[in-house]
Amino acid sequence: MARPILMPRPGQMTEECTLLTWLKAEGDPVARGDVLFEIETDKAVMEVEAFDAGVLLRRLVDEGQTVPVNSVVAWVGQPGEEIPEVPAAPTPVAAPPPATVAPQRAAVAQPGPAAPPVAAGERLPISPRASRLAAEAGLDPRGITGTGPGGRIVERDVQAALDGGGQGTTASAPPAIDAPAADGEDPPRPLSHMRRMIAERMTRSATEVPQFAVTVAVDATRLVALRHAMKADGSPLTITDFVMAAAARSLVEMPMVNSRTDGDQLWLRRRVHLGLAVAVPSGLVVVVVRDADHLTIQEIHDRAADMAAAARARRLSPDDMTGSTFSISSLGSYGVEHFAAIINPGESAILAVGSAIRTPVVIGEGIGIRSIMRLTLSADHRLVDGELAARFLDDLRRRLEHPEALRSKRTDL
Repeated sequence: MARPILMPRPGQMTEECTLLTWLKAEGDPVARGDVLFEIETDKAVMEVEAFDAGVLLRRLVDEGQTVPVNSVVAWVGQPGEEIPEVPAAPTPVAAPPPATVAPQRAAVAQPGPAAPPVAAGERLPISPRASRLAAEAGLDPRGITGTGPGGRIVERDVQAALDGGGQGTTASAPPAIDAPAADGEDPPRPLSHMRRMIAERMTRSATEVPQFAVTVAVDATRLVALRHAMKADGSPLTITDFVMAAAARSLVEMPMVNSRTDGDQLWLRRRVHLGLAVAVPSGLVVVVVRDADHLTIQEIHDRAADMAAAARARRLSPDDMTGSTFSISSLGSYGVEHFAAIINPGESAILAVGSAIRTPVVIGEGIGIRSIMRLTLSADHRLVDGELAARFLDDLRRRLEHPEALRSKRTDL
């Protein structure tokens, strides 16, 4: 009996994925564990393996299409086996281009049949790479004649259009875009899938969660000096690593800051899974360091660094991006002194970390120069009130002002 292959759900918040590349053609043999295709979510590119053996009977989703999770994308079975009647596949959505994928240029354009006109609402026949290149350049691909198989627009056609004509361009100008660029603006381009998902989640968080922010100034002089001394000895530890280690221990003492609610019920979490916001070219992802309260600061650094590298290469696994109980966003390396972050959905708070700035402060009856670092906690007022937020930040400040203790495991203290 033929068996369906579904678009997986890589994360609990993921509602749709883009099928980037098929690695099996129709009629190819399929074994359990074979990689069938690559998908792109708002955070990563990942491979999808087969759970059943047989042959790939039919592919229902083209490369570059974005479809809801749990949609049937293909069928696997025995050669010649009939495919059950299923409802029509969802109307495909043109895949937004991930800016992290660098376009590869084809040196010579090959002739091909012209693309037939595209009716309103019909999907434009264009390869994923061509779509990315056109979007990155702000070019409407509907005005390009495809030279690929069946008149499909391929990357060399877009490049030829960008180069100013020749192979791959039409004589007529591209159709007008609904929102024309104003004077001094580049032509509009679609938001990437990642940016759209960030906008959706942050808007939901900001509108559904009663958030407030509390800021504390930390005297980070000893922390900065310790970090510089360790760096001179070859240690890669950063200020953010110390903040993560301190936050993990403070969360153990105050689990309400580590909890979540749906507005009716409360889930008090006893395990500390720290989310760390990582900037990537196309947006922002949150990687998760699990059980951070039981790790040394070096182990926290190693895990966070490995996942940050995977995030920038768009090779994170679903487990790397889900399940955080508390998040940290640091802009200190950019010289930002103070900011407030929006709570990650499913958490009760997020910590924003500013830069350690050398500042004149009152010390006794005199003035001294100290490295002052501001931490801002954005909290869900349904779970965390002002007094708890202040106590949490005070505990965090105490730990960071005595950073030597953070170099051991929590259970060793």
